[in-house]
Amino acid sequence: MKTSSFSIRKLTLAALLVGSAGLVSSQRPTADKGLKDYYKNYFPVGVAVGRQSIQGAEGELIKQHFNSITPENAMKMGPIHPEENRYFWTDADALVDFAQKNKLRVRGHNLLWHEQTPKWLFKDAQGKQVSKEVLLQRLHDHIFTVVKRYKGKIYAWDVVNEAIADNPQEFLRNSEWYQICGEDFIAKAFEYAHEADPQAQLFYNDYNTERPEKRERIFKLLKKLKDAKVPIDAVGLQGHWSLQEPTEAELRQALDQYASLGLKVQITELDVSIYPWEKERRAKRPGESDAYTPELEQKQAAQYKMFFKVFRDYKNVLTGVTFWNVSDKYSWLDTYPVAGRKNYPLLFDQNQQPKKAYWEVVKF
Repeated sequence: MKTSSFSIRKLTLAALLVGSAGLVSSQRPTADKGLKDYYKNYFPVGVAVGRQSIQGAEGELIKQHFNSITPENAMKMGPIHPEENRYFWTDADALVDFAQKNKLRVRGHNLLWHEQTPKWLFKDAQGKQVSKEVLLQRLHDHIFTVVKRYKGKIYAWDVVNEAIADNPQEFLRNSEWYQICGEDFIAKAFEYAHEADPQAQLFYNDYNTERPEKRERIFKLLKKLKDAKVPIDAVGLQGHWSLQEPTEAELRQALDQYASLGLKVQITELDVSIYPWEKERRAKRPGESDAYTPELEQKQAAQYKMFFKVFRDYKNVLTGVTFWNVSDKYSWLDTYPVAGRKNYPLLFDQNQQPKKAYWEVVKF
């Protein structure tokens, strides 16, 4: 068959266009890769999960996108140690088994906190407050029992969670831990955890770690621990952020300041609320909207884009980024601080599909 020179030129141009399109397409983010794949040269990407999260489609989403998990509630002291002589292992064991089966790392969360702590811990048989010695012994026994059970399966622990006060005029939170033990409970918790598993990375974990006034108090605590040779390895910046904060400058300043102590740094509980920060619980107000508008979606995508640009710039400082919950189908922010107000803080929507924010995070 005779082919004209015009036809040859047209075919050649078409081939070039197809080849060019194929090249561009191969460089674009695709749905068959996961977050962990895009960030394999930067840091592990994790997610907080419950036992229900590892089933069905959500379990498949976890396996595709993440290479680390954090038990959202199953290892907190109240759920795992509800009575002095009784531990509840079922949920925590299921999560660790899931991680082992799928070659995921596990961050233990957490060993000491002022919330979700069983009431028996602070009381004696007569219902009176226990002494410092008794409380520290109970803490020791709890940490040894939990940490040793998962030794070799959990690479890092949030040892002390949120010990800094919210009030700028105070240093440590006026918890029952502090009321009974003074500051000593913090160092002791790290010492016990290190003794139970010398290989585990030990974290202090807190929120609002980028706000300048709280950042300074957290830095002061971390420096005291380091100067006292307490076995602390790292600091967790929770990352419960919003469309308003932190700014890029605040985030960079925080990462620089914490890293200056020689500590590893992780983002441990990342979500980006579409609402400004609130701390106190309240009911949803009449007429209060929880609509996820296109404008809010775009602002959230831009905020996530900025955060991950900073994270990539600090890949030599950050050793992990963990999201708090899998998708907008369920988030702890749906009930806190405002009950009944839907939040949309994650990279995957209520149908577990990638949002605009997801594509901004992986497009670099």
